[in-house]
Amino acid sequence: MNILQVIPYFSFMRGGDVNVCYNLSKEFTKKGHNVTILTTTFDYNKEDTDKIENLTMVPIEYKFNLALFIYSPKMKEWLDKNISNYDIIHLHELRSYQNNIVTKYAKKYNIPYVLQPHASTPKHIDKQFIKEMYDIIYGNTIIQNANTTIAVSEEEAYYDKQMKAKKVEVVYNGMNLEEYENLPPKGIFKSNNNIKEPYLLYFGRLDKLKGINHVIEAFSNLPEKYSNYKLVIAGKITPYKEELDKIIKTHKLKEKVIFTGFIEEKEKISLYQDAEVFINPVKYMGGVSLTVFESILSNTPVIVTKESGELVEKINAGTIVEYGNIKQITDAIINIIEDNKLKQKQLTNGKTYIYENLSWNTVSEKILNIYQEAIR
Repeated sequence: MNILQVIPYFSFMRGGDVNVCYNLSKEFTKKGHNVTILTTTFDYNKEDTDKIENLTMVPIEYKFNLALFIYSPKMKEWLDKNISNYDIIHLHELRSYQNNIVTKYAKKYNIPYVLQPHASTPKHIDKQFIKEMYDIIYGNTIIQNANTTIAVSEEEAYYDKQMKAKKVEVVYNGMNLEEYENLPPKGIFKSNNNIKEPYLLYFGRLDKLKGINHVIEAFSNLPEKYSNYKLVIAGKITPYKEELDKIIKTHKLKEKVIFTGFIEEKEKISLYQDAEVFINPVKYMGGVSLTVFESILSNTPVIVTKESGELVEKINAGTIVEYGNIKQITDAIINIIEDNKLKQKQLTNGKTYIYENLSWNTVSEKILNIYQEAIR
């Protein structure tokens, strides 16, 4: 099968959608399929994909970027020469210049396409006006003409159906499970960062929708017996840190909160493993967060909102709290630290499900079945 993956940018620092595109492509080439990733030069690093055999990378020069709407008009030249070579097109993200162009070629050459919005469908989370305008002009047509829309969760599937998607399939994202088969010794992250005390962890983008302010508030409310605990906030520093610094100053926590900045892939498991608990109290994340499963595989229990814990709740693999409910977060931290039996049960439930359902091999087979059905 000749497969065309389309994504507006290709840099691992951009997160989940790039990770999914990369790992699916890697699995497809292993299975003997020919894969091309059509992207732009925005943040592109050739070394990221050089090691994948039978993968063709096509980074098209872009003219400008407006809030990740990346204008790359030269893409039309490449499509004119090459689009007829493909059996199926897989669009990543919903709202992009690339999708606007590629869907027109798909229609012209009668090539089916599937769409994977990566939880970007909802309009009410942020940039509502811009999203509504885009959808009136392009977005509604793109999702309604897709043979199948691949949702990362039941929650996202609901929003996809609201936009009248023709057919929606829920496929949870996969994981590189081999990374967790031989965990490093505990204490490496602590040692490398001169941390001697137990710590709570938030790991992700520094953004107002992530509920990091609620983690800090809950941390400040812990009883005196936890006064030696630290709070580690890991992830690339953004301007939102200024807001968090104000909260930290108000609660006199400056000596107890550690910002690590960007965490390299090789540090990730040790970061999780050395934490007492991982807290991910986001406002919206399409129902599922991979960082939650990474933490579970690293033997660290999780506290999540339903917005990132749809699957966690379904399989009883962590503690669910309401977004913005500081008391619930505080109580959940205390409970999971002190109840070892509960912690072990949740971790076992999570690991069992992940190993049985979320390997990239298993997930890629589900996606290939969707492709084959679209082609038929």
